[in-house]
Amino acid sequence: MYNKMSAKAEEFINHDEIMATLEEANANRTNREMQEAILEKGRKMEGLDHREAAVLLMSELDDIRESFRQLARDIKKKYYGNRIVLFAPLYLSNYCVNGCVYCPYHYKNKNLDRVKLTQEQIEKEVIALQDLGHKRLALELGEDPVNNPIEYVLESIKTIYSIKHKNGAIRRVNVNIAATTVENYRKLKEAEIGTYILFQETYHKENYEALHPTGPKSNWAYHTEAMDRAMEGGIDDVGLGVLYGLNNYPYDFVGQLMHAEHLEAYKGVGPHTISVPRIRPADDIDPDEFENGVPDEIFEDIIALIRVAVPYTGMIISTRESQEMRKKALELGVSQISGGSKTSVGGYDESREEDNSAQFDTDDCRSLDEVIHWLLDLGYLPSFCTACYRAGRTGETFMEEVKSFQIAKFCQPNAIMTLQEYLSDYAADDTRQLGEEKIHDFLKDVERDDLREKAAEYVKRIQGGERDFRF
Repeated sequence: MYNKMSAKAEEFINHDEIMATLEEANANRTNREMQEAILEKGRKMEGLDHREAAVLLMSELDDIRESFRQLARDIKKKYYGNRIVLFAPLYLSNYCVNGCVYCPYHYKNKNLDRVKLTQEQIEKEVIALQDLGHKRLALELGEDPVNNPIEYVLESIKTIYSIKHKNGAIRRVNVNIAATTVENYRKLKEAEIGTYILFQETYHKENYEALHPTGPKSNWAYHTEAMDRAMEGGIDDVGLGVLYGLNNYPYDFVGQLMHAEHLEAYKGVGPHTISVPRIRPADDIDPDEFENGVPDEIFEDIIALIRVAVPYTGMIISTRESQEMRKKALELGVSQISGGSKTSVGGYDESREEDNSAQFDTDDCRSLDEVIHWLLDLGYLPSFCTACYRAGRTGETFMEEVKSFQIAKFCQPNAIMTLQEYLSDYAADDTRQLGEEKIHDFLKDVERDDLREKAAEYVKRIQGGERDFRF
């Protein structure tokens, strides 16, 4: 029985409910009256439930599809303005005991170079990332209790936070590790992580088990209930994601929204972020072997409808996608992107010899500075802000600020100041010139007079050599 308040995965991600949702959506592909009513509800910018969003996803009415895309643009602007948060993944180890058939880390892959960074090597990676301008990282590791125990993760986080190179500092470490225990989530909380991220890959239990034939990740329920345990362990912010292309996309779209609804109902706080990766080529992996590819046009609809259904969440798209697709995704709802990313272990330290340790191929291979310049050209405000985490605006507090549209009063000036830090310390000359021209316009969008004046003062002080101002 479907119950979004249940602690049991099979009840809050209920197969029969998903199938009933898809059946209803299929039956109403051309039901204009129903679809227009759902759109009207969406225009309140308070979200849609999974059944309503599914009806729009399956719509065969072109004007309805354009309407929900425009609504997504409007919601994105209302909630997040023109700010785009930048981050980078940092791969610490690709040792893994799982048999996931879509991932080159699977334990049977003998072609992959297995690499685990020492703390000294992590320091070099972090310095390299700081020298690019990054302030926010997402840690990535395979699941291996011998090579990648929680103690290694905690020690690595401590190392990362301790490194201060020139004007650089990593101010927030998000963590993407395998599902674990409440006790270990408490340890991650004590280590002051930002968001705990875990991709579901697919919500379809039977297909999930076929894709994960061996290893601890094969336990669908334990994996699916991980976010509940993370929150029980004190972690305020969690990030969801599925790997589109592994399974039938409408099923996973509905499951992803049901998971968001469950977290908000059961834990009082919905997902801080939702990621939308698509499967990519990798060593020993051919995406064409999976028959569930998601065409670009459908992928854009998925992004738009997640934004409409879960307006408060941050949406993430990585360098898996092309520059052109990332541009479209930014318009339709994405608020965070990676830049200058390396998916190999130790990939940022240029003194290391190249190896075959990458998790997947990237499509957008531009440098961080090229991405920043591109964002500025498009009219976006690149942000390295981590102020909310450091000021305690997390979890329920953060969500209340977002849903009341109050968070922007802090976000805009904080983003501007972190952009000026980047421009002063790391930008190429043409990017610096463009960015400082744009900052004058960005300051005009700061709503409160006192914050605008203070932010302008801080920008000048940053140009003079001071750092780390925040509201």
